[in-house]
Amino acid sequence: MQSYLTLLAEVRRCTLCEPQLPMGARPVLQLHPEARILIAGQAPGRKVHLSGIPFDDASGIRLREWLGISADTFYDPQQIALLPMGFCFPGTGKSDDLPPRAECAATWRTKLLQQLHQIQLTIVLGKYAQAYHLPGPSRCVTDSVSDWRNTWPAILPIPHPSPRNNIWLRRNPWFEREVVPALQRQVAEVLAAVN
Repeated sequence: MQSYLTLLAEVRRCTLCEPQLPMGARPVLQLHPEARILIAGQAPGRKVHLSGIPFDDASGIRLREWLGISADTFYDPQQIALLPMGFCFPGTGKSDDLPPRAECAATWRTKLLQQLHQIQLTIVLGKYAQAYHLPGPSRCVTDSVSDWRNTWPAILPIPHPSPRNNIWLRRNPWFEREVVPALQRQVAEVLAAVN
């Protein structure tokens, strides 16, 4: 198996989907073999593509609040791995960003996940990541998240923290009332074991 640094450098040079990407290829991810928490997301948005920093947007602020951690902890690859289903901004559709490019996960995901030997908690954001990481047939986000105890504490499906999901959060207040406190406790416990 190749070293994680060699693999990470290879992924960051990837141009596999470049002809189909409106802003070109710029893979955005964070990985280290010592990471204890994996956040499996969708794909970078336009702002993240421009900065090259994962979750460098309103989604990231909300996600860090849900996790109960600082930006310093979040961006420490020895604690948190950030591995979206697609590493480059896929473009914008009629009302939302386009789905992650399927070639990305098919080419890189297994190799990258094999580098992560210490993961104790996988947080799965949104329907594309949930379809990949959750056992059984693909379900809607609400059903997956409402059944969060089925895979807890190893895997936790959550809605994407995007402001576009504010309506979902208002319709499902149980998520921030029940799931977020459990998530914060588990994140604190996992990270305390590292330090």
